[in-house]
Amino acid sequence: MPNHGAEGMEGREVRAWRRGPRRCIVGTPRVGGASTVPSFSCCLVPSKKVARSSLEPEFSLEFALRRQDAASAWPRQPPLQPTALDLLKDVHMGLAPPGRGPVRLAVLSGHYLYYHYGCDGLDDRGWGCGYRTLQTLCSWPEGRPAGVPGLVAVQTALEDMGDKPPGFRGSRSWIGCVEASLCLDYFGGPKGRLCHVPRGAGLQGELERLYSHFAGGGGPVMVGGDADAQSKALLGVCLGPGTEAYVLVLDPHCWGPPKNSSELQAAGWVGWREVSTAFDPNSFYNLCLTSHNSEKQRQALN
Repeated sequence: MPNHGAEGMEGREVRAWRRGPRRCIVGTPRVGGASTVPSFSCCLVPSKKVARSSLEPEFSLEFALRRQDAASAWPRQPPLQPTALDLLKDVHMGLAPPGRGPVRLAVLSGHYLYYHYGCDGLDDRGWGCGYRTLQTLCSWPEGRPAGVPGLVAVQTALEDMGDKPPGFRGSRSWIGCVEASLCLDYFGGPKGRLCHVPRGAGLQGELERLYSHFAGGGGPVMVGGDADAQSKALLGVCLGPGTEAYVLVLDPHCWGPPKNSSELQAAGWVGWREVSTAFDPNSFYNLCLTSHNSEKQRQALN
């Protein structure tokens, strides 16, 4: 699998345990009235207007420079000409179940479009994976581009909500799961529910949650971390036999127009991966789980 460096500004998402009158945080300890970063898995649903916690952890200069270097590492090229979207749909179809025979298998319901680097003519290599994963989430469950925001529209929305400072629009700054959940609400897309997985826990402890999510008709799940800062989407989970566990990963880092789903599957841009090796135990992770938010979207699942 090609490695395009640390991406998707997930490293700052640990700061995003937010205060607010319409916040629902399950199991988050509080100190002096301010939310703290939990040492256990928890979920929250953000509202449009948010305030950053005063107890935000500091990040090292090394990490900040690594992010800056990753965003500027790509060679300068002439801008690409905007192209009409010609996106592939449901690119996981046809993949065989992993392992020696699943005990339990659950894959997302409904349809989605595969958004990836440069799919709209914009060269966003090195910084756009979070935006592309968000676009894939927004295309669910009907699998159509109608209502899916462009990258500038996402940046403008985050400025309008007060989540980002003026000047964020038009930048090459990354976004992650927290920003994605805000934009899902802002643009009227699927519901987005955030879950935080502490550093060192990996996704092993979230497999039952993910299985229930997909088995219950849930949509794609955005995932990203800090040490592992490449945003991607999960489309399913396969458990067993024994301790075997796999997740179906959709990777937005593909560059160039793929011809068909088979080409993407052969190149590894979508496929089953073992949980024990696909995720960095030294990274925390955030998940954004999507679900339908209207009767119209429920009907699209049928």
